[in-house]
Amino acid sequence: MRIDAEFIQSHNGKTLSDHRESFAYLSGKLDRKGVDVSGFIQKISKFQIAIPSWALGTGGTRFGRFPGGGEPRSLEEKVDDVGLLHALNRASGAISLHIPWDIPSDVDAIKAHAASHGLVFDAVNSNTFQDQPAQAHSYKFGSLCHTSHAVRQQAIDHNLEVIRHGEALGSKSLTVWLADGSSFPGQMNFRKALQRTLDSLKEIYAGMPEDWKLFVEYKPYEPYFYSTVIQDWGTSHLLASELGDRAFTLVDLGHHLPNTNIEQIVATLMMRGKLGGFHFNDSKFGDDDLTVGALKPYQLFLIFNELVEGMEDPRSTNPSPAWMIDASHNLKDPLEDLLQSVEAIQLAYAQALLIDRPRLEEARESNDPAKAQELLQDAHRTDVRPLIAEARLRAGAAIQPIEAFRALEVRKRLIEERGAKSISTGL
Repeated sequence: MRIDAEFIQSHNGKTLSDHRESFAYLSGKLDRKGVDVSGFIQKISKFQIAIPSWALGTGGTRFGRFPGGGEPRSLEEKVDDVGLLHALNRASGAISLHIPWDIPSDVDAIKAHAASHGLVFDAVNSNTFQDQPAQAHSYKFGSLCHTSHAVRQQAIDHNLEVIRHGEALGSKSLTVWLADGSSFPGQMNFRKALQRTLDSLKEIYAGMPEDWKLFVEYKPYEPYFYSTVIQDWGTSHLLASELGDRAFTLVDLGHHLPNTNIEQIVATLMMRGKLGGFHFNDSKFGDDDLTVGALKPYQLFLIFNELVEGMEDPRSTNPSPAWMIDASHNLKDPLEDLLQSVEAIQLAYAQALLIDRPRLEEARESNDPAKAQELLQDAHRTDVRPLIAEARLRAGAAIQPIEAFRALEVRKRLIEERGAKSISTGL
C-alpha cells in the first residue's frame, strides 16, 4: 500500500485555512523575537528519525500479546510501512534493521524498494539475547561475556555477519545491546565478565569498515534480575573509550533507574565526544517503551536543550547523533503510535531551538536560577505545532498525519491485504 500525494494534498485542503492562521500568528510572534522562522523550519525538515523494523508490529508483555491485524509479514512489508509513515510526515526517512529477523533475500531489490519510498538504511542491530533455531550454542548464560570461548566466538561472528549485511544495504553503524548478566549473587565474576565483553567487542570493532561507528547500549536491569554486564552509561562509555574513536555510547531513554538525570548524562557524553545516538521512548517504571513524550515531555525538552547546545557548539567534537524510536505498542495501532512519537521528538527539538541561549547563559553566569527557569519554560510552553505542521506542508506531507492515516483507513486496508491475524516477523 502507498499513500498518493494527491490524497495528502486533498486532505490538507480541509485544514489549510486554520493552519495558515495559526502559523501566521506564531511566525509573527517569533519574528518579533528575532527568530529566523524559515531557517527554523529548514532545521526541523532536515531532522530525520529512523524507524526500527521491530516496532511495526504490536508489542506485548511476558503475559501476552494481542496482535492488531495487518502486521508486516516480511522485510518488504516493513519497508512499506515505514514508507507510509514517511509519506505522512516526511520525517521518517530511514529504517533500522534487526538481524537475523530482517536478512534480505535480495539486497539490490530491497534497496531499490526502500529507495522507491525515499528511505535509507540506518544502524543495523545484532541479536545475541535470543537463541536462534540453527545456532550451535545457547546464550542462556550470556553471549559476549560467556565463560565459554565457543559461545563468545559465535556471538562475535554473528555481529560480524550483521556488519556485512549492513554494508550491503548502505548502513554505516552497528548497535550492540547485550542481555548478558546474572540472576543470583555469586553466579558471575563481574570483572571477568566485563573483560570478556571488552575483548569480544574489540574483535567486532576491528571487523568494522573504517567509515562505520559502533554504538554500545546499556541497561540497568532485565532480563536478568541481579546484574547486567553493561548496566549504565559509565560502563558503556568505558567500553567505547577503550575501543576507539569510532565507538560511542547509545542512550535509550527507558534504560535508566527512576529519577535519573538523563539530560546530565547527555551533556557529559557530548562533552566527551562520545554520544552516538538515541533510542527514544517514554517510561514510568523502567523500560516500558511507551510513546515518546507520553509521560515526561518536559524531561524530553530538557534533554533536547542539552542536545541542541552541544550540536550547535562549534567547539564540540561530538558527531551528529543517530536518532531512532524504540517502542512497544501494546494497545495502540503501531503506525499511529510511531506518528505520535515522531511528532513528540520534533516538538521537543523545536522548543529547544527556541531557547534564548545568550540570555540563558547570562542567567547561569549570574547565578540567577529563577531567570534561567523562566527562559527554559518560556520556550517549552510555546506551542510550536504550527511550525512542525508547516515543515510537513512544505515537504508535501500531511498537516495532520494521524487524521490523514484514519481518513484513508490505512489499518483496514492493511488487514485486507495481509489478513487479520498476520504477525510481524521478529516479534
